[in-house]
Amino acid sequence: MNILGLNNNITSSISIQKFIILEENIGQRIDNFLLRVCYKVPRGHIYKILRSGEVCINKNRINQTYRLKKNDIIEILHPIKIEKKIVSKIINIKFKILLEDNYLLIIEKPSGIAVHGGSGISCGIIEQLRILRPKLKFLELVHRLDRDTSGILLLAKKRIALINLHEQMRSGYIDKRYLVLVNGNWINKRQHIKYSLHKYISKDGNRRVTVIENGGKASHTIFSLKCNYGKKYTLLEAELKTGRTHQIRVHLSKIGFSVVGDNKYGNFFLNKALKKSKNSFNRMFLHASQITFFHPKDRKITKLKSSLPLECKKFLENLLKK
Repeated sequence: MNILGLNNNITSSISIQKFIILEENIGQRIDNFLLRVCYKVPRGHIYKILRSGEVCINKNRINQTYRLKKNDIIEILHPIKIEKKIVSKIINIKFKILLEDNYLLIIEKPSGIAVHGGSGISCGIIEQLRILRPKLKFLELVHRLDRDTSGILLLAKKRIALINLHEQMRSGYIDKRYLVLVNGNWINKRQHIKYSLHKYISKDGNRRVTVIENGGKASHTIFSLKCNYGKKYTLLEAELKTGRTHQIRVHLSKIGFSVVGDNKYGNFFLNKALKKSKNSFNRMFLHASQITFFHPKDRKITKLKSSLPLECKKFLENLLKK
C-alpha cells in the first residue's frame, strides 16, 4: 500500500514577482496559476491583487479569468504578503495512493478534509500535495469532492492529462459511482432522478444548492438499491450522469431520503439523535467508491475501486445486528 503523509509544520517566505509562461501552463487561468505557484500566499490575497489590477501580463492589466499564452510575462506590481502558517489544522494525514504515473495521481480522500483552500480553510489537499511534491511542475485537481465526502480523488500531473479528462467528463465518458446511506426504506431497484439545480450563497455566507423548476442546470443521478437495513436505513449506489455541486445530496433530500450525517441538506434531528446513540456515527455517509475512464496517455480503460472506510463498515455491521 502506497501512502502519502502530510505534515503541517511548514513555514517559509516568498518574494516571487515575475513569471514567464512555458508550455505546461498554456491555457491555464491566471488565478489558478498564481494559487499554485504562490501556495504560501493566502488565497484571498491572490484574488485581491487580481481585482485591484496589481497583476499585469505583458504590461497590461488583466482580470482573474485571463488564460495564459506561451511566453506571457506576468508581473506583480507590489510585494506579496505571506502568512507564517501556510497549512491548516490537518496534522499527519495519510492518503492511500490508488494509482500514480507520469500523468496521474489518484488517492483516497478521507472525510472531513477540503480538497482546496477557501471559505475559512487556509490549505486543502491540493495545496498540501504541492508542498509535498515540490518538484512537480504541474499538479491540479481533475474534479472535486465535498469536504465531508470520502473516496477516490483524481489529480493531473500534466496539463494534457487535465484537459483530456475534463473533455471525457463533458462527453460523459467518465463513470463515477458513490456509495451512500440514506434515511428511509428505499424500494425501487433502480431509479433515475433528474432536476434543475440552482447554486446560491445563503444569508450566513455558505454555498448551497436548491431545486428549481425554471432555469438552473440540468442534473441526472441514477440510484441503485444495494441493501435495506430494516425500514430505517438504505444503502444505495449513486451513478453520476452529470457532476453538479452537491448533486447527490440535493437529489436525495428532494425526494425525502436524506443522506445520513449530512448537516447541510439532511435531517437535523435524526443526525443529532444518531450522534448520541449507542451506534453513533459522526460523519456524512457518502463515499466515492468507483471510477472508470480512458487513461490520457494510451486511452486504455482504467477502473479503480475504493472500499468503504472502516467507520462506515462498522456502522453497517452494527445495523445488521439489530
